[in-house]
Amino acid sequence: MQKISSAAFADTKPHYELLDGLRGVAALLVVFYHIFEGLSFAAGGTLITTINHGYLAVDFFFILSGFVIGYAYDDRWKTTLTMKGFFKRRLIRLHPMIVMGALLGVVAYCLQGCVQWDGTKMPVSMVMLALLCAMFFIPAVPGARYDVRGNGEMFPLNGPSWSLFFEYIGNILYAVFIRRLSDKALAALVVLLGLGLAWFALFDVAGYGMIGVGWTLDGVNFLGGSLRMLFPFSLGMLLSRHFKPVRVRGAFWICSLVLLMLFCVPYIESEGTVSLNGLFEAVCIIVVFPVLLWLGASGKTTDKRSTLICKFLGDISFPLYAVHYPVMYLFYAWLIDNKYYTFVEVWPVALAVYVGSIVLAYLCLKLYDEPLRRWLSQKFLAKR
Repeated sequence: MQKISSAAFADTKPHYELLDGLRGVAALLVVFYHIFEGLSFAAGGTLITTINHGYLAVDFFFILSGFVIGYAYDDRWKTTLTMKGFFKRRLIRLHPMIVMGALLGVVAYCLQGCVQWDGTKMPVSMVMLALLCAMFFIPAVPGARYDVRGNGEMFPLNGPSWSLFFEYIGNILYAVFIRRLSDKALAALVVLLGLGLAWFALFDVAGYGMIGVGWTLDGVNFLGGSLRMLFPFSLGMLLSRHFKPVRVRGAFWICSLVLLMLFCVPYIESEGTVSLNGLFEAVCIIVVFPVLLWLGASGKTTDKRSTLICKFLGDISFPLYAVHYPVMYLFYAWLIDNKYYTFVEVWPVALAVYVGSIVLAYLCLKLYDEPLRRWLSQKFLAKR
């Protein structure tokens, strides 16, 4: 007789279609942000002038992740879920696309001639070591020989993997520690982490003028990346424990528009001790994102078309985030080589990069990620 697995039990819970859709919207905006980041990079590191605060999508991803993990797993630890089972599920969900991102990253790097940004040629042995570390999710220390791009990224073959590295840390802390906290203890932890995040943003501890930190392993970046993950991740779990829907018509479109507007707010210059840009970022993460999460979790799709749209956006969100940046590396190198600094000069290529990234992500999803996850789930999760 076949027993019902805990994975099957999870499937009986209501699904938050609008949160899937919002995660997809945030991923699409991240790609757009990175296109303009390339123009800024090519122009010598000037301020990004479009989707200026697109990096906040990472913080939005973290609060979504905490909410969904708390919702999906909290009540299963007392029944069928074990620590080993939890980690199996998370690895199967996340790691195949991490490996694919690393593989695409090494292909892009080789197409660029295996050189660092300053033109230094890298030996094949270091490129292969960087690939091996990326596949096993071992971050590069700034200055290490296998930091093959030479700019201190944790994962030089696929830069955005830094946030997935922190996602793994969050998952480990959840399973080992956070899930055991009472509601009051979790609320106290959230308050402390919120104060830490506000301090980091308002006083510009990183010195960047923004909270876009975490991508490298230097001390202040690791601290900032940890705060960026831990606060929204823990807050998302706290919200999942106390969630009660409020009915708002058009919640998906309202939340999507708010995200777009927030990400498009220009960089805010400051004079004095307190960073006004940091204040804006802190308000987004601490106040606005929880409200958007609550509205998104409260809403429902009302027709077949909107359901399909949200499903597509949710399906494509993680693959798109995981594999688009190798394409960006090629785009950035092309911008630098041709000395293009404005969107008007490059919009046809930028559009091709944008659409191509989505197509690449969809192909990776359908031809690689979903089949592999099905096979791994059947092999390692099925109970008989």
